[in-house]
Amino acid sequence: MRRRVIKLFIVFLLTTNSGVAQELLTIKEAIAVALENNYDIKLFQNTLKVAQENVTVGNAGMLPTVTGNFTQNNSISNSNQTQASGEVRSLDNAKNNSLNYGVSVGWTVFDGLGMFSRYETLKELQKLGEAELQRSVVTRVADVISTYYTIVEQQNLLSAIDSSIVISKERLRTAENRFSIGKASRLEVLNVQVNLNTDESNRIKQDNVVKNLKITLNSLLARDLQQAFEVIRVFSINESFVLGNLLEQAKSSNPNLILISINRRIAELEEKTIKANRYPTVRLNGGYNFSESESSLGFVAQSKSRGLTYGITASLNIFDGFNQRRNERIAKLRIENADLLIDQSNLQIESEIAQAYNLYKTNLELVKIEEKNEQIARQNLNITLDKYKIGTLSAVEFRDAQENFVNAVSRFNAAKTQAKLSETLILELVGKIDLL
Repeated sequence: MRRRVIKLFIVFLLTTNSGVAQELLTIKEAIAVALENNYDIKLFQNTLKVAQENVTVGNAGMLPTVTGNFTQNNSISNSNQTQASGEVRSLDNAKNNSLNYGVSVGWTVFDGLGMFSRYETLKELQKLGEAELQRSVVTRVADVISTYYTIVEQQNLLSAIDSSIVISKERLRTAENRFSIGKASRLEVLNVQVNLNTDESNRIKQDNVVKNLKITLNSLLARDLQQAFEVIRVFSINESFVLGNLLEQAKSSNPNLILISINRRIAELEEKTIKANRYPTVRLNGGYNFSESESSLGFVAQSKSRGLTYGITASLNIFDGFNQRRNERIAKLRIENADLLIDQSNLQIESEIAQAYNLYKTNLELVKIEEKNEQIARQNLNITLDKYKIGTLSAVEFRDAQENFVNAVSRFNAAKTQAKLSETLILELVGKIDLL
């Protein structure tokens, strides 16, 4: 009798670790696939590349522009000319041609230092793209981790149901043997059969939950949604978090705080660019041009010229309807709003980390409690099965012990998963999720 009990739990252990013999997807592999394939991450990577391409001195307006020019005009007309002497000249289908081509150069050498603030803005926009990519990576990694360990929880629950089915089948066999020798009623056999059917029905539902979660994870990994895989059931929980250290780390690594800080810097540079419009703009101009013209009727029948042109242009905005002053005021307000948003976000992040930390500590305590409950429920089921087989315990009482065991396993797995998810949430808020 004791051997049968041991056999049942060996079956349970084998069921719990059945995925080991199959292809396993580790959490590190899942993260690596997500970082390589996830569509959101790819979109932010391309956005960052655009920002990187834009960081050039030419885009900021620091370099000269060189333009090639070519113009040709032709005309055919009937002309009549009366000279000062009274002589009249006329010509039908008179042809007039002109050809101009050359190269012109323009270079803004001073614009109130606006070109330098624009160049700094371009570099800050690149940093903004990097921060947005980092935020996307942190968010997607957190999604992968959360989904992965939820699958672990639900897979373990499925294994507990499998073990319950094994026990129910053993109960049914025992009940039928007792009925055959007259020690049990037909009603007891039917009740045990109903319990077995209930377990098998629960297994079908739970198996569907696991399958759908795997589809969700495959979607996050941007791969075939029906690709089969197993997860590793055993995982550790970091129990060394300190609230003060987490808050300090978040100030320098939280993606949202980094983004807000960069946006404030961009607002400052925008103000400098606007103020640059108060100063004159000085531009050097030069070029080398060729020109040719022909006229069938005129004092000059043909002419050609070529030569260098150069000069300097200066312009100053004297009055623009007070738009300059308005734009400067708006720029200052944007800086003030950025400061307010930084203070607000710091307070919000601190609040979220503090709440997540409290939840994390609570879940760690629940893990310890539920682990003890699971061990007690396992021992109780073992003892109850022995009593049921020798006829000193009713089928209803045994069913209670069986359900208590499955529920205890479920709560223990849920507690471990919630502790892991709260750990993941803290790392996401801090911006320090391990990407390896």
